[in-house]
Amino acid sequence: MSILNLKDQSLLRTQSYINGEWLDADSGKTFAVTDPSNGREIAQVADLGAAETRRAIEVADQAMQGWKKKTAKERSVILRKWFDLMMENQDDLAIIMTAEQGKVFAESKGEVAYGASFVEWFAEEAKRVYGDVIPNTTADRRSIVIKQPIGVVAAVTPWNFPNAMITRKAAPALAVGCAIVLKPAAETPLSALALAELADRAGIPAGLFNVVAGTAAPEIGAELTSNPIVKKFTFTGSTPIGKLLMQQCAQTVKRTSMELGGNAPVLVFEDADLDKAVAGAISAKYRNAGQTCICANRIIVQDTVYDAFVEKFTAAVNKFSLGNGFDSATTIGPLITAKAAANVHALVVDAQAKGASVTTGGQIDTLGEAFYQPTVLAHLSNNMRIAKEEIFGPVAPVFKFSTEDEAIAMANDTEFGLASYIFTKDISRVWRVSEAIDYGMVGVNEVAISSEVIPFGGVKESGQGREGSKYGLDDYLEIKYICMGDI
Repeated sequence: MSILNLKDQSLLRTQSYINGEWLDADSGKTFAVTDPSNGREIAQVADLGAAETRRAIEVADQAMQGWKKKTAKERSVILRKWFDLMMENQDDLAIIMTAEQGKVFAESKGEVAYGASFVEWFAEEAKRVYGDVIPNTTADRRSIVIKQPIGVVAAVTPWNFPNAMITRKAAPALAVGCAIVLKPAAETPLSALALAELADRAGIPAGLFNVVAGTAAPEIGAELTSNPIVKKFTFTGSTPIGKLLMQQCAQTVKRTSMELGGNAPVLVFEDADLDKAVAGAISAKYRNAGQTCICANRIIVQDTVYDAFVEKFTAAVNKFSLGNGFDSATTIGPLITAKAAANVHALVVDAQAKGASVTTGGQIDTLGEAFYQPTVLAHLSNNMRIAKEEIFGPVAPVFKFSTEDEAIAMANDTEFGLASYIFTKDISRVWRVSEAIDYGMVGVNEVAISSEVIPFGGVKESGQGREGSKYGLDDYLEIKYICMGDI
């Protein structure tokens, strides 16, 4: 009997999905998926390994031979059904997500809609994959360029956005004629398996969307990166793991796209609307309990408004309500594991030991080992771990700067370059700073910068490639040049 109050209990799947069939592990092994808010077991899920992954890759290769021959419109119609089913089952998908990931239910519903938007977008965008006719070099030749699906795609996705990180990889792959083999995070496989159930109902042919759930990440990953049938590997996760996967993919020269770690700065200049800057920084920092790659990791405020900002910011943080994501009064849920909370606390302890002051929070909460109090740190210095490392929790360090040049230097003093945010009323400064900071995305007086229509991605060690937007199809397509002679 399921412990989740779903309208459609058949969305709670515990087997993996390969070639249109629901399968147990060859070994018969399972692993537990638990609710991070209370540690309660939600389900036992089939624990697959390399052998099953290899079979998924092989059937994907066979399945896409017919799929890629369909017209873009034929593929689009099927993907549109998948989108419709996701939205029709939004509440159930959100319940599954909150149960296994911990985020507030309203945020989970928002993520389902966000995830579905990629399916809708790429269902339409696939109809606009255009080629080129190149001007002649000689009178008797014609040169044309066409675009074709790259081949079988392997995807490894994280636990912090267990729906949207899947659809923004799977949707473009399927839209252009590829097949995909997905390895979801072991902490949150149920959301992926629910998507597979809906893909099946939508009529996506067997073998095109395969979900391999398992705890043996190195074993499954090694198969995905080494198998020569796989032509494209896409990953969202930490920079160290991304680097390892890129090394492994190099052996078969796969195309890779990597959405890796971040260290997002929020630059607040003295001419900014302070109330809007506080509200923006709050939203950027504490969404999903601070567990997003584009979260505000460093709030960098001009010295003339620093004290006022910290006071207003702390007052706003004190209004948060920590608790179970299903409680309507909750505004911040637990972290994914007790270990994650302990890691966040270690950063706070290090900062305090080096002179930082805690204006609110600063402790693992009595609600449970995975709950970390919404925290604000002031009076920080660059020798603290929190200045360099991705926090991935509800802790906001507020740094101080004096000049625009200093702010730019502080923002760029990191190996990461994913998202960044600027608050200022000076349009000249907007241009100067936006161009000077080394980030793939810049929000100006705005932090809600992500949607299906924008190119999401970073520079430096935050990754390569772009997801979403018209550019999001490029990584799933090969460019073929055809020269026609004797015309």
